[in-house]
Amino acid sequence: ADIPVIPDLEEVQEEDLAMQVAAPPSVQVNRVLTYHDLDKDLMNYAAFQTLDGEVDLKLLTKVLAPEQELQEDDASWRWDHLFKEVSSELVTEWDLGQSERED
Repeated sequence: ADIPVIPDLEEVQEEDLAMQVAAPPSVQVNRVLTYHDLDKDLMNYAAFQTLDGEVDLKLLTKVLAPEQELQEDDASWRWDHLFKEVSSELVTEWDLGQSERED
């Protein structure tokens, strides 16, 4: 009985849409876990101690480095300084290799 009708453009323009405001989306905010929380969870759940149910990761999880050992200070690198340092180390290693062959 009810047949949908496409409204005319004039009818739509007559409506005042400026005062209508869309509702903001609702987003669930999840807490970001810290390294400490992740480490604690890793040791508590047996599911994380095996890989594909076959590979035992218990030994690996026992020797993982703590967060404090992974923190590094930011250091700026300059290309010319880095190149000189690496080339110097390579020349030193090459010289040591040459002297060992001669002995």
